[in-house]
Amino acid sequence: MTEQDLAGIGAIITGSSRGIGAATAALIGARGAGVVVNYRQKAPRAKKVVAGIEAEGGRAVAVGADLTEAAGARALVDAAVENFGALNLLVLNASGGMESGRGEDYALKLNRDAQVQMARTAIEVMPSGSQIVFVTSHQAHFIEQTATMDAYEPVARSKRAGEDALLELIPELDAKGITLTVVSGDMIEGTITATLLERAEPGALETRREAAGRLYSVEEFAAEIAALIGRKDLQQGHTELVGGAEDFLAANG
Repeated sequence: MTEQDLAGIGAIITGSSRGIGAATAALIGARGAGVVVNYRQKAPRAKKVVAGIEAEGGRAVAVGADLTEAAGARALVDAAVENFGALNLLVLNASGGMESGRGEDYALKLNRDAQVQMARTAIEVMPSGSQIVFVTSHQAHFIEQTATMDAYEPVARSKRAGEDALLELIPELDAKGITLTVVSGDMIEGTITATLLERAEPGALETRREAAGRLYSVEEFAAEIAALIGRKDLQQGHTELVGGAEDFLAANG
């Protein structure tokens, strides 16, 4: 039986119809959180995540929202408050930029602007003691010091810009008693990003796997994210490096 340490809280996990977001949603739903499962287009997939949480006795709702639009951020926040009575946790998991046909500035629009917009909309209603978690990659977190694959560089730079923009909100978060936690992981087996990278640069995944020793699975990385949720001992702006960070740290002295 999972400890219900998150019972009574309302949570939003962006980009949670599949992959890391879906796995994280299941883990915190099992701990009692009411979860807003966010999707952009794939409603059936999001509803399957909700059904899985409910089958385990949890509470969840699927909400379609485009995070690059103000109305999308508002819809998610409203859903948390209306369905679960409050918004105490925001996991900023959604990212992208390698998709075709989304426009030149899409990576920056999603990975920076939409993250800030989502956070700002959320903190309007989040009470003191709430937590925001930003999910990123080592390739993005360390991009200013360590080069990454050409195909991923626009995404990496836009995600680092998003991280920096969120860190700039810390004085505002401090005033409201809200903590920001950054979780950075290596390339993750089985994610859409890894699939697209491998398609753009065949062999990239194996090269990174060899350099890191191993790559985390979606479920393993989600467990690391979930383990940070609800912790009261984390410093404001704490960055958790999950898996394979040694060579990045060595490269940065």
